[in-house]
Amino acid sequence: MRILIVTPAYYPHIGGVEYVVKSVAERLARMGHDVTVIAGEPNTEVPREEEVNSVKILRWPTWSPGGAYHFPKRITDFEKLLKGLLREADVVHIHSIHAVFSVYALRAVRGENVRIVVTPYYHGTGHTPVRRFLWVFWRKYANGLIKDCTVHTVSRLEAELIERDFSARAIVIENGVEEWVRNLEWEPRDYVMYSGRIEKYKNVDVLAKIVKILNERYGLSLELKIFGRGPYRERLIRVLKSLGVQYELGDFEPYEEYVRTLSHATLFALLSERESYPQSVNEANAIGVPVVVAKPWGLNFEGRKRTLIVSLSEDLNTLAESIYEFMKRAHLEEKSHVPTWDEAAYEYLKRLYSV
Repeated sequence: MRILIVTPAYYPHIGGVEYVVKSVAERLARMGHDVTVIAGEPNTEVPREEEVNSVKILRWPTWSPGGAYHFPKRITDFEKLLKGLLREADVVHIHSIHAVFSVYALRAVRGENVRIVVTPYYHGTGHTPVRRFLWVFWRKYANGLIKDCTVHTVSRLEAELIERDFSARAIVIENGVEEWVRNLEWEPRDYVMYSGRIEKYKNVDVLAKIVKILNERYGLSLELKIFGRGPYRERLIRVLKSLGVQYELGDFEPYEEYVRTLSHATLFALLSERESYPQSVNEANAIGVPVVVAKPWGLNFEGRKRTLIVSLSEDLNTLAESIYEFMKRAHLEEKSHVPTWDEAAYEYLKRLYSV
């Protein structure tokens, strides 16, 4: 097949969408399909082409304030490029309705004689008061564009949101993991880990308070390791210092280094209020690292082994007690079965791209 993929950014940029697109695109190319990725590229004015692992990549200039929104520059030329590539494509797969780059591409390709697949990564709303306000209008605009497209979601709960807010039925295909990740063994050391965007809604400060209770009440000596970047970083540092919790706060790590660090975590926790399907949880599950996730989105992992789903409405002492009891028994369970990216790519071909 000739597959055209549109994404707000692409490797070596780090992020959940970037990683998913790279993982699937390279496997589709390895299977013999012709794969072209059009990706936004900030801090540049000139489009450029390259080929990495048999995937053709067209990097288009964007304006991305704070690493978000991804507004395409030279819009007329961008639209001409898309329409030209569509003449050679069997399917166009557009990732993330949270990015202007992707939604503009969706608008440009609608009405063309090509199968259109949309993976929204939809959370139901924005994550700040301004973003929540903008989503009132953006949702209505995106709703008109998604109609008649094949909609793919990465979780059951995201599919329910899409049906509720867009009146569209979605095909659920969960994300995979690298094949070698499933072969790693969990070898815990004394730290709790979080990796991802550092935003207020991720509740890393709540996690820090729970770690403090675990250490003081139960005699543990846990460090908190945090990897990522985002607008809440400086505020989080002040919170961590005021709590007196031992911590390490670093940037995103190279993938293999990150996964190996993850394999030594006593616990991986993501207490975020809104997610679609965080890859970090998938990888922790695949290794067998005990995981704590928050409702409601955490219910996507219901039934996974070594996984505790908590409610953030509970007070911190109750949460800490539940997590402590979970940590004591988690090692007695088998680790979860998590699909690989090869398996996910086959599902894309069979359920999303086939006419």
